[in-house]
This record gives sequence, structure tokens and C-alpha cells, in this order.
Amino acid sequence: MNRVDKEARPTFRFLRPEVLAKISSLELLARTVVEGFLAGLHRSPYMGFSTDFAEYRPYLPGDDLRYLDWKVLARTDRAYIKKFRGDTNTRLYLLVDVSASMSYRLPPGIEKREYACYLAASLAYLATRQNDAVGLMAFDRTIREYLPARWRPGQLHLILSALERLPWGGTSAIAEALQRSAERIRRRSMIVLLSDLYELPERLGPALRRLRSHGQDLIVFHILDESEVTFPFSEPARFVDMETGEEVPVAPEAFRARYREALHRHLEEIERLCRAHGIEYQRMLTTQPLDWALYAYLGRRARQRDGRCRF
Repeated sequence: MNRVDKEARPTFRFLRPEVLAKISSLELLARTVVEGFLAGLHRSPYMGFSTDFAEYRPYLPGDDLRYLDWKVLARTDRAYIKKFRGDTNTRLYLLVDVSASMSYRLPPGIEKREYACYLAASLAYLATRQNDAVGLMAFDRTIREYLPARWRPGQLHLILSALERLPWGGTSAIAEALQRSAERIRRRSMIVLLSDLYELPERLGPALRRLRSHGQDLIVFHILDESEVTFPFSEPARFVDMETGEEVPVAPEAFRARYREALHRHLEEIERLCRAHGIEYQRMLTTQPLDWALYAYLGRRARQRDGRCRF
């Protein structure tokens, strides 16, 4: 797995997810996140992933007029197309976990499901801006929503509309859903998985291997509520499984150490699995701004473009 050292991360100023939640339009939210990200990227030493200008070339019949430089045409009476280094026709699939566990949040935070939708919308907006084909799959035990990857007018609107009306999922079976995803995604693509990954590693591993064996490039965004990691609870309470409804009485002070140890083992095993199969892995808390996720995606895409991602 290719990872960028934490000290090499660019620092951007972003709206926190709970502030973004106040934006009623998912398209406006995605535009706000992406345009702010790109503005910060161009002000930083990391400019150049996918939006940097490369060169001009003469206009040819059939070229997209959106890339015609009208100022040059006005000055010289000659038509030139602006080429960008990111025009690589990447095919992107967004796999969004909508199982019941993704509805968890500890106020004032937002649901993991909301966070996943914000990130998916931002990635779709960014990919469309780069002329990439974008598709969507939402899943719990099975595929609940499917839009094949397309590059065409209106595709972004279809993706965002689907994200706004995602069904409420039930019990999860991530490995099973990923197996079904592999059956549908036949062409070489970049796949972004957004999930809390509550699946046994021994079941998740073969599913990830199958996706990779089809020549796909994978990025995993492991989405968690901060309270799931820190377990800040102090008062005895009955904890309810969001998928089965099972209730368990818990005395937090007695349970905290064992819980953290078990979670730490699970997170380490998931990350190890991803590293073993050349999968980009990023853990994201729902309190974190989205900039690093976008940066990780662009970094992976750049390596894919330059031939440094091996299939």
C-alpha cells in the first residue's frame, strides 16, 4: 500500500462535517468542498495532481469546445485546445455502505452514513471535473442501488440524486456485497470503498482479493465515529446493536480496556489486509474535514496514471 507520510500532508482550511451538514443541497456541498480543496491545492507545493495545465494543441473537429481557449482564438484567430495532465479517462466506482451500523453517531457529530455520502459526493464532483466516468453502488447485505460508471452530461446529477435518496440499510454482510460488486464491475476501474468495515477480517480478505484479481485499483476509507475509537462513556447503560436490536448491559469502566484492545486488533488486521493486497487504506473519523480523503484519492489516481500502481 502506498501511503504518504503524515508530515507531507498539505494543510488546508476546511469546514467541519457538522457545519457542512447545514448545507441543504448535496451538489452545493460537494462544490464547496472540492472548489475549496482545489484552491488550497494550487496555493500549496502539492499543485499538479489533476487540474494543472500541461500544453496547448490545435483544435481538431470533434474536440470538446469546453476546452477551447477563447482568449487565444480572439487574439490570434486560431483555435487551440488546453490539455491538462489529469485527462486520463479514469473509471471510478463509489461503493457506499448503507447498513444499519452506518447510522450511528454520538451527538453533536454526524452519522457515518452522512459522512460517507458527503465524501462520495465530493469525489464524484471532483472526478466529473476531471472528465472521469463515475458510478455508484450502495450496499448492505446486497446491492441496494447501482449506477454504472458513465461520462455523460447529467451523470453527476444522477449520482448526487441517488446519494440523497439512499435506502436505509439493514444487517451488513460486507464480504458478500463486495463479491457481488466484483461480478458487476468488469472493466478496469478505480474503486473507492466507504464503510465502517464491521466484518470479520477472514471474510473480508477474500472479497478484497477478488476485487483486486479483476485488475481493479482500490482505496478504502474506513469511516468511524470518534466515540467508537475512544469509548468515552462513563455511566452504566444498555448498549443496543443497531443491526440486530440485541441489548447488552455495560459498565464502561470495566469494559473500556477490553473494548479498545479488541478494536485495535481489528483495525490493525484490516489495515494489514489492505497493505498485503496493494490497497490504499485511510481511516477517517466523522469529525475530520474531507481534504485528506480527496488528497489521498488524487495521489492514488496520479500513481495509477503514471503507471506506479501495479495490477
